[in-house]
Amino acid sequence: MNNNNRLFCALLYLSLHPLSALADDELIDKAFYPYRAAIPEADGLNTGMLIESDNVERFKELLDPAMLGFIRQGWTRIEVAPTTSFDLHPHYLEATRKHLNSAKLGANPGEISGTIAGRPFPAEPDAADPRAGEKLAWNVKYGYNWGDSAIISPFIWKYRNMDTAEVERTIGMTMNFLNFTNRVNQPPLPAITPNPSNKFRAIYLNIDSPQDLRNTQLLIHRFNNDLKRDNSWLYLGFQRRVRRLATGQMTDAFLGSDLMIEDFEGYNGRIADMRWSYQGTRFMLMPFYNHNDLALDEGSTDSEGYRMVAFDGKGNCFPRITWQLRKVYQLQATPLNTFARHPLSKRVHYVDAQTFAVSRTVSYDRQGEPWKTFTIGKAHPDQHLPINKGSGVALDDSFSMIDMQAMHCTTGQFKGQVDSEQSKPEIFSVQYLRATGN
Repeated sequence: MNNNNRLFCALLYLSLHPLSALADDELIDKAFYPYRAAIPEADGLNTGMLIESDNVERFKELLDPAMLGFIRQGWTRIEVAPTTSFDLHPHYLEATRKHLNSAKLGANPGEISGTIAGRPFPAEPDAADPRAGEKLAWNVKYGYNWGDSAIISPFIWKYRNMDTAEVERTIGMTMNFLNFTNRVNQPPLPAITPNPSNKFRAIYLNIDSPQDLRNTQLLIHRFNNDLKRDNSWLYLGFQRRVRRLATGQMTDAFLGSDLMIEDFEGYNGRIADMRWSYQGTRFMLMPFYNHNDLALDEGSTDSEGYRMVAFDGKGNCFPRITWQLRKVYQLQATPLNTFARHPLSKRVHYVDAQTFAVSRTVSYDRQGEPWKTFTIGKAHPDQHLPINKGSGVALDDSFSMIDMQAMHCTTGQFKGQVDSEQSKPEIFSVQYLRATGN
């Protein structure tokens, strides 16, 4: 090809693909496919190896402080698996592309406009941007966690004594999720109507066992207007009545567990309630895995042959999973009312850069001492139940909330399904709580 032909082809390509479009494509590609160009590596880290107390110092830069401490003490160990891409659904990417640059922060934290669907701020965070942390928090809120709707059933919580490994209590529940707006995959798109109060998302939880808690129900409505406080209701089966939860109860121990309602899904609160600080990007070992490749809990086999994640380590408080070296944003959240009501001085979230899953969190008490650490294991949807294949949802598949000061933990085992038929809008109403309760 002569020079004139090369020039003609170049001009033709640019006419069909303007520079702005090329830049946008590069931005989207970098945000959603961080491992396409290269798989992260660390000196001496190999697939299949175990990181234990005798070799953990070599890899301390790849771990958060709490997990590093656990391994140093011999409480747990990490098995390294290959880094794999957790591709989000193509419709979520397309929504991000379609609405690129439409999201704008308001003058104050918690104010935003232009969020229709997709990731609001897909560009890499800029350390020089004083609101970079807030943008990451919005990406978490409008992420693709559980997609447009899903169900976890059964959802098994166990309260454990870390010193004795005694299981003090087991609670079985069902949990449903539904996005009313910012929908990208399950009709109607991009929103469910009518929606007069402009709800963004709802969570519904119903206790199945034990008998003394059976039919206790929790309903949470979160709004697109982040300055508006969540509406939350609790139905107590033994009282047969619905009561609205006060704001302060979101940070109480939920049903005597080690979790607050505010802890759900990594962070279950308003952007406006926290001061968000971006603390850098790094490669870390994170709890991402293929569920079907694990040594699962044989005692949890159901009628369909599904098995849940097993637990081991100190007090059986650690999920028996594999971990991947992944790109992570470190994000600190400081409660704005710390010394008034909130029990924490800060949380440090380790946010997966590809999925925006909050899979590791370390929480600090009001004196600034490490208090609790939260692991949410993420399973690849294509290596799970058949109904989840192709969903593009990084599935919540196991959790462990460890109270390091009380030597106690609450663990969670999931059977999660991305299934709109089991999360109908009518479930997410106060009327449904009353009808189901009675």
